[in-house]
Amino acid sequence: MKKITLLLLTTCLFWTCSPLPTIDEVAEEYVKLCLEVGMYDDDFVDAYFGPEEWKPDFEKEAEIPAARFISHVDDLLGVCSDINDRQLTEEDAMRLLGLRKQLIAVKTKVEMMNGKKYSFDEEAKLLYDAEPPKYDAAHFDNLLSKLDSELPGEGTIKERFLDYQKDFAIPTDKLDTVFTVAIDEARKRTTARYDLPENESFVVEYVTDKSWSGYNYYKGNAVSLIQLNTDFPMYIDRAIDLACHEGYPGHHVFMTLMDQNLYQGKGWVEYSVYPLFCPNSLIAEGTANYGIDVAFPGEERVKYEKEVLFPLAGIDPEKADQYYRIEALRSALNYAGNEAARQYLNGDFTREQAAAWIEKYLLYAPDRALQRTRFIDQYRSYVINYNLGKDMVARHMTVLGGTPDQPDKRWEFFKGLLSNPPTPSSLKE
Repeated sequence: MKKITLLLLTTCLFWTCSPLPTIDEVAEEYVKLCLEVGMYDDDFVDAYFGPEEWKPDFEKEAEIPAARFISHVDDLLGVCSDINDRQLTEEDAMRLLGLRKQLIAVKTKVEMMNGKKYSFDEEAKLLYDAEPPKYDAAHFDNLLSKLDSELPGEGTIKERFLDYQKDFAIPTDKLDTVFTVAIDEARKRTTARYDLPENESFVVEYVTDKSWSGYNYYKGNAVSLIQLNTDFPMYIDRAIDLACHEGYPGHHVFMTLMDQNLYQGKGWVEYSVYPLFCPNSLIAEGTANYGIDVAFPGEERVKYEKEVLFPLAGIDPEKADQYYRIEALRSALNYAGNEAARQYLNGDFTREQAAAWIEKYLLYAPDRALQRTRFIDQYRSYVINYNLGKDMVARHMTVLGGTPDQPDKRWEFFKGLLSNPPTPSSLKE
């Protein structure tokens, strides 16, 4: 009974004891609510580095108390509406909007944990504040035909691609060396532009039996744990991709700057917790993928890899130009993964059909395609955050003027996104 009493007393603070609740009070309640919801889903709270005493100090109930959680979210949303009726500064209005969107996502996730079914598109909108585009098979067939003309060899497109890819796998005994050099270069390029805390650091671990290829666990105080999954071969392009995405200027920098500027700098306690299934994740994944191009724009990346990473991995640098032409064509197929998730989660595809679609359009080997369905099982519509998130961030940066031919502005505007992320629907298009 302890936790029910606490929550009822807390709600009383808003409606009785505190006639003019503040954003800070809502933020504190939001954090504590996230931490309790996280007791019922190990993936829900991705990071927490706030006050230790805010962590639940009681055993979870046998079943998720969904009705109580949802009622509490509704109360907090009502308070947000009351606060919104006041005269707010632009900064407070944006902060309040972010909290409201996050609370809607928490409510939606609780409903889903309690058995409520949403369509793929409804779920994406409520959790990530974004509307994913739809593409039919003809769209991807057209893209495959372009790839077909570029790939050497004989056989089906998938067979030829998988055979071609073999020459670009990083040998297992060189993986740590190649990744370490890649992340050191990504860090050097990022810290030349941004002042990060002196103590910022991370640890790299190599793991197996995961549904993802890489993960950043932010521990607070500018420290991260980066894990790389070695279940499948890691190809040469993934070294820079993962170094930037998980590290610099991606997730590690994103979390460090939010921690430094918003939680510690402004005292915005809502940024001390990171619920994974929320609008901030679209910004986080979108900036992490876009950040690859910020740190290694255009031909700079190919030049660096030819001179440094290809030789380190024992791969012929003369093959780099063709490899990246083929990789660019293959990358254009990325939205096929969203369509597989949409059809699978909506019940229109079986797991086998989703895996077959992924094999055909993402050119995955059968075992890797099944791994991708495991990711969809675990993270569901989260898949939109990687490609749609990147595209939304890219359009936003273009509107602001942070184009490739303006690298200084690009880095400046990008830091603004990392330091004070807007809601996805607030991104300029």
